Amino acid sequence: GYDVLAVELSSFQLHWSSTLAPQGGAMLNLADDHLDWHGDFERYAEAKTAVWRGDVAVGNLDDPRVAQELALVKGRKIGFTLGVPPQGSVGVVEDLLVDRIHRGDAHELATIADIRPGGMHNVANALAASALALSIGVSHDAIRAGLTAYVPEPHRNALVATVNGVSYVDDSKATNPHAAFASLVAYERIVWVAGGQLKGVDIDDLVAQIAPRLAGAVVLGVDRAQVIAALARHAGNLPVVEVSRSDDGAMGEVVSAAARLAEPGDTVLLAPAAASLDMFASYAQRGEAFAAAVKKL
Repeated sequence: GYDVLAVELSSFQLHWSSTLAPQGGAMLNLADDHLDWHGDFERYAEAKTAVWRGDVAVGNLDDPRVAQELALVKGRKIGFTLGVPPQGSVGVVEDLLVDRIHRGDAHELATIADIRPGGMHNVANALAASALALSIGVSHDAIRAGLTAYVPEPHRNALVATVNGVSYVDDSKATNPHAAFASLVAYERIVWVAGGQLKGVDIDDLVAQIAPRLAGAVVLGVDRAQVIAALARHAGNLPVVEVSRSDDGAMGEVVSAAARLAEPGDTVLLAPAAASLDMFASYAQRGEAFAAAVKKL
């Protein structure tokens, strides 16, 4: 058996889990997603805050919506931030991940270089995991060992291959604009593979924010017209390829088009900002199709 189970719960599961009371619960972000199912943002937020019905609430102080909700929690809470942590939180001091939960104490958890894959969004994830571990009494040494040994699951910002000087990265798990943004800002010049089921979410803000990084875009999926329209509004001169097919060969066409748009030094990034079920059985199958197509280049 296990002393502790760490479980990732969707907003759907939280919606139906009326008796859930975890020892610790973390919210990483609170941004528009699954609005087609929940009906509106308020109901979506209500479902996500159910993760805090247990002993300790862990929340992202750098996300204004999460910070606002965390401030309303009356019980024990721990914040995490990519800045210098206030008392009662974990955060970053220079290149160190630091625990400042207890008054007058500060303990090193790891270095930024220890966190793999790189990127500050992954440092934030490491801080959230550390805060949860600290909430149930895990030692600093054990947390450091866990962070340094961790190997991420597939389809999470994973380098598939480098072909002709172009890096091909699979972040198929980025199924909403917020997750896609975290991936997109990690690279300087990108050919973006985007599209799928947007789940009722507006993509304009994401496109406006990341447009300067884009060298091109290849768009697929049932809601591709919305993505293409946003690109036209915010990146009017950007080369955009629309892939309308949805059969087994669609991803091969996507990757071939991306390879034509990319130059040495670019990153072809599958960060769809949308769900996969319009064309694939899961985000994992979508990522596998992308990787298989890259290996045929």
